[in-house]
Amino acid sequence: MLSERRLEVLRAIVQDYVGTEEPVGSKALTERHQLGVSPATVRNDMAVLEEEGFIAQPHTSAGRIPTDKGYRLFVDRLAGVKPLSSPERRAIQNFLDGAVDLDDVVGRTVRLLAQLTRQVAVVQYPSLTRSTVRHVELLSLAPARLMLVLITDTGRVEQRMIDCPAPFGDTSLADLRARLNSRVVGRRFADVPQLVQDLPESFEHEDRGTVSAVLSTLLETLVEETEERLVIGGTANLTRFAHDFPLTIRPVLEALEEHVVLLKLLGEAKESGGMGMTVRIGHENAHEGLNSTSVVAVGYGSGDEAVAKLGVVGPTRMDYPGTMGAVRAVARYVGQILAES
Repeated sequence: MLSERRLEVLRAIVQDYVGTEEPVGSKALTERHQLGVSPATVRNDMAVLEEEGFIAQPHTSAGRIPTDKGYRLFVDRLAGVKPLSSPERRAIQNFLDGAVDLDDVVGRTVRLLAQLTRQVAVVQYPSLTRSTVRHVELLSLAPARLMLVLITDTGRVEQRMIDCPAPFGDTSLADLRARLNSRVVGRRFADVPQLVQDLPESFEHEDRGTVSAVLSTLLETLVEETEERLVIGGTANLTRFAHDFPLTIRPVLEALEEHVVLLKLLGEAKESGGMGMTVRIGHENAHEGLNSTSVVAVGYGSGDEAVAKLGVVGPTRMDYPGTMGAVRAVARYVGQILAES
């Protein structure tokens, strides 16, 4: 275990390196921070931190920089989440309150996160599997053609066309709409198949084919993996950090293009508990292309359950307290909007 003083020295190194982009020497540390000890003692502390793998010396410099292990200790033990200022919070609220539908909410969230953190923002669409049904609408387009509209509690709208085996009258349509909604509104998607399985038998024989066609379309819509949708913004921000990526920025850009990789990253964040925040640093990211980046992700949703994840990807040399504060604040506002929508 590191002593409190050495933890303070590590915190100072991380803060200075993140702020200046320059490797940090003992003299600069004692001048900039109230460490209460001599430069010789700080040099000794830095030697111990280096020996234990928390800091390293880049080839071209006398100073030291934090390693992935050093950033991990900083995040776990030394970094509080930096709260946003009142103007920042108001700006978030004003920007997100103007959204007209779910696509707009997600689009605005990505732009906002990228601007606030100056990193790459990633937002996952609300997951259908963790949603409940708000309403099912059935519209007649032609005697034997219907449109099914599924609206979820997270504001998501899915539309499907249904070709019926026989013409379906307005009275039957109104009856089916009413019975369907009485069974499924407010229920979780996973429960719906059981709730509607005996519905066709309660209709006249000539209508059962159409009722079955509507139900099978509804159930297909519920299990479709449309939750595999992500929006990414602010990729250009990476160019500001080009020197933070050891060889080239290309592997990072290639990894960001693979949505499967990003979904896996957010999924790993999800496994560590509902709305909790996850920070994965450097080599903790399984994908090789992201070994020089950190990912800060958190769940968003209404109540205690996350319906999806959002977060940012940036260089390991990031302002962790500020980034964590911004990600958490934005997630909270998006959750409120979904709850009210």
